[in-house]
Amino acid sequence: MSNSTWRTPEAFPALTADVVHVWRIALAISDAQLARRAGVLTVDELARAARFHFEPDRRRWIATRGAVRWLLAGYAGVAPTSVQFSLGPHGKPALEEPDGTGLEFNVSHSGELALCAVSHRRAVGVDVEAIRPEFASLSVARRFFAPAEATVLAALPQSEQTTAFFACWSCKEAYIKARGTGVALGLDRFEVSLTPGRPATLLATHDEPDAAKRWRLIALMPGDGYAGALVTDGPARLECWQWASTETRPA
Repeated sequence: MSNSTWRTPEAFPALTADVVHVWRIALAISDAQLARRAGVLTVDELARAARFHFEPDRRRWIATRGAVRWLLAGYAGVAPTSVQFSLGPHGKPALEEPDGTGLEFNVSHSGELALCAVSHRRAVGVDVEAIRPEFASLSVARRFFAPAEATVLAALPQSEQTTAFFACWSCKEAYIKARGTGVALGLDRFEVSLTPGRPATLLATHDEPDAAKRWRLIALMPGDGYAGALVTDGPARLECWQWASTETRPA
């Protein structure tokens, strides 16, 4: 399953228990837009941004974090500056919600795009990857992928290998983020489908026998030059949204 229709909402979309929202966020923005996103960050977040050595990395981090604050504030019905984050045991960000509204989210950014998945009491993991042909080598696949995945990749026509590599990579990253285990799980400890034209599927895991029944894997099409994936805990209907650049909640 995949989705490439990114709609700009006329009003902030309602989030129900059977739906997962994925937002596409542009990171190549004007100085004025960046300033609006920076304006909702905390002192600690601004200090973290200042530690980036390269200016493009600093801008992308601010653009991502600021937009995520605006988004989560829209769902929670609070000011963006009131959103508070916490970290799970393996570093997965979570939303502190004293009112118990049950919002779950996950964020990924690469190149000039970010994706933010939001759900109601449902674990989610999302990943976006800027496609870099120089990175998509068989040697990298054999180092990080499960042996069966590397074998399938090597058997594909060379013209399809880069697309398949990043489809696999994004699915694997989304899965470990949904699980909340971080790199401790190991990219070679589970297998996903990577043959172009076939649905994204979790094929096997070494530590969770029923994982293929529990977790749902969805390929995303974030835009030209990018690969993406979403993993949800159980089946859910997917809605893809484009975050407006005005930095105000849709009215």
